[in-house]
Amino acid sequence: MRPPETFTTARLFARPPRPGDAASALESYAGDPVATRYLSWRPYSEIPPLAEFFAARARDWAGGALAPGSHYAWLLFTRGTEALVGSISVLPERHKALFGYVLGRAYWRHGYAAEALAHLVEWALAQPPIHRAWAYCDVENPASARVMEKAGMAREGILRRWHVCPTIGPEPRDCITCARTR
Repeated sequence: MRPPETFTTARLFARPPRPGDAASALESYAGDPVATRYLSWRPYSEIPPLAEFFAARARDWAGGALAPGSHYAWLLFTRGTEALVGSISVLPERHKALFGYVLGRAYWRHGYAAEALAHLVEWALAQPPIHRAWAYCDVENPASARVMEKAGMAREGILRRWHVCPTIGPEPRDCITCARTR
């Protein structure tokens, strides 16, 4: 199952990342240790590795089926501008779709993440094979749990020792899980 390559919401335009977006993403969110604190990757410090990551995401879009460990990713821009807000991704897997997102700190508390996530959750649950749209966040990141709830997901519980945040340490951490099902 392949999501749309681009989408728009009331305030956002989304498209797949390109290697040439690396400098803007590094400045907006990918190089920020605060914005990336609870993610599965460390902040980038240089453009070339981020450009290669974006090239890999472009290959995900170009290929037929996703390779193991791959996902569909979009960069989020404010509509009508080149202002890079952040990124959102989906990993469709059989009957479920897992979402992840990150925004630059300048765009926190504006509802952008919930707007993009709600759009993609609606898209996912409109696909006949998908019965579960879900995401998770670190228990110490309640703002992210609130994003999921604003996007129409219900808090389900805590996944114990589920996710490693390398900027915090090597130990798996507890995560809040939220989902919307049909």
